[in-house]
Amino acid sequence: MKKALLAAALMSAGVIAHAQSSVTLYGRLDAGIEYMSGIPNSSGTGSNSRWRAESGDWGTSLWGLKGAEDLGGGTKAVFQLEGAFNTMNGNLGSAGSIWNRWATVGFSNPQYGTFLLGRELFISNGVWDFDPFGQSNWSSASLVRGRNWPQSSNNISYQSPKWNGFDLYGQYALSNATSWNGNNTTTQGREAGLQLTYTNPLFQVRALYDEIRNPVNGLLNGQAVTGATGANPIPSGAYQYSREYVAGVNVFLGPFKIQGVYDAIRTSGANGVAFGLPTSLDHEWGGVTWNITPAAAAIAAVYHVNGNNGAGNATIYTVGGTYNLSKRTLLDLQIATVRNSKNANFSLEANGPVNADNPLPGHSQSGAYVGIQHVF
Repeated sequence: MKKALLAAALMSAGVIAHAQSSVTLYGRLDAGIEYMSGIPNSSGTGSNSRWRAESGDWGTSLWGLKGAEDLGGGTKAVFQLEGAFNTMNGNLGSAGSIWNRWATVGFSNPQYGTFLLGRELFISNGVWDFDPFGQSNWSSASLVRGRNWPQSSNNISYQSPKWNGFDLYGQYALSNATSWNGNNTTTQGREAGLQLTYTNPLFQVRALYDEIRNPVNGLLNGQAVTGATGANPIPSGAYQYSREYVAGVNVFLGPFKIQGVYDAIRTSGANGVAFGLPTSLDHEWGGVTWNITPAAAAIAAVYHVNGNNGAGNATIYTVGGTYNLSKRTLLDLQIATVRNSKNANFSLEANGPVNADNPLPGHSQSGAYVGIQHVF
């Protein structure tokens, strides 16, 4: 009889423990049709236009798993696995990496915050909350050539709870080399950042600092040195290994949200950087979102960048919007144009300085995109 009661008690404990754990499968599928002009022809003497089926223009197509186990006292063990893919062809976002966006495990407590270890979106993605187009393919990442949306491996991160409207978030990513900052034996140098946010019903402000160091020598010199681990990379100036300083504001006025950001990107010890590759960038943008109805929103924004060392300047003008067919499915639209100064070749997309889709120096590029997005 006692053995039967003990067995029943153990079975009940197992059921309770299972009930206190959870695993969620989630994802997002984004697809649409894109038109773009200003693409150089094969001879580099003129420009062509293109129609194409596209995945991820409004938001990265992704899928993932996340879960939590109650450890008692309000503390939970948490994990998250997330990878990008192309809806149009099914390919992974990064070749050979199924969880290229997130692969973390750690602890969470509502009183003390969340501590994670693993791979995450880099802290510079914190501009997402202050971008009128939410870091869509043609927005805040475009004029800094993707500098503010990378991922980061070997990460240690902490997210605080909210204290009187304030919250703090920090990341520290190890180089995994014998030299703390990097010594040409690993693909990633040391990376770190800190973000402070204040939120109330009328406005939200955020200050962010981050740095991405050269894995070859641990410097913030903006140079990808030939002979670094892996394929020989193309130097890209401040877009690559540099410091970033960001100040952003959101203002909430009924159905309107007004957003503005100043983003300064700086190198250190950037000697011998080729002409046309900046060692310093100043990036600003502003925009407004009008929630016309609970289902429909209209968006307008302007993004501008100015680079030194002959990099020139460029401005993106863009309008668009969304219409929610349901809580999980929306239609999206964006129309944009980028205007380049004489030496600049910025694209609507977050391309590097050398890319076949970049317009000819001093030329403009325009495009339109319409698509559908579903989350689950």
